Amino acid sequence: MDLVYSYTAFLLAYLIGSLSFAVIVSKLMGLSDPRSYGSKNPGATNVLRSGSKKAAVLTLLLDALKGYVPVALVEHFSFELGFEDTTIAFVGVAAFLGHLFPVFFRFQGGKGVATAAGVLLAFEPLLGLGVLLTWIVVAAAFRYSSLASLAAAAMAPFAMLMFYDRPMVALAVAVMSLLMVWRHWRNIVKLLTGKESRIGDKPDESNPRRRRRHRVRRLHEDVAPDSHSHRSKGN
Repeated sequence: MDLVYSYTAFLLAYLIGSLSFAVIVSKLMGLSDPRSYGSKNPGATNVLRSGSKKAAVLTLLLDALKGYVPVALVEHFSFELGFEDTTIAFVGVAAFLGHLFPVFFRFQGGKGVATAAGVLLAFEPLLGLGVLLTWIVVAAAFRYSSLASLAAAAMAPFAMLMFYDRPMVALAVAVMSLLMVWRHWRNIVKLLTGKESRIGDKPDESNPRRRRRHRVRRLHEDVAPDSHSHRSKGN
């Protein structure tokens, strides 16, 4: 029965992680799909490029919560349901995988930074805060979200091993860190070639396709009032 509970917890954590709040929040607030501009990553940093700080903050908080809540619930009910550190650890991994490969969004997810932070805060609050502080310091110093994420990912498993005697949780943190580095491989190339965009940068308007879309939109906006005035005169 313990195994049934554990597998159920894994599945529910994955489904919760599969809620892509970057897409959901953007749609509810009437913004463009974050998968259509900037880095095309459904995450808070890319949502910020839409110009809506409120949408970016909401995305960040909700993505962190979907990592935190499943782990916190499993830890809370661990005694009643017989959960050990192995189940707790991989519930966190399941929520993280849900963000990376969301079943509700054709398995096209984000890079998992906020969700991983939520998982770490549930595992060990001080560890989570330390990793968040690392991200903030690097991001403030260099204004590269990807560099801050890579620094935090590198620091997390070593801090877990050094300060906490929870080997299965440390393994889970290491798995998430490696997956996060893998998801950032394009950013690593851009960082090395000096082409990585900084936090707060708007989508590149020099892109020819984007310029064409703006020209078409302006033409429609110019034509629409003329058409309306012609209909008014006809009436």
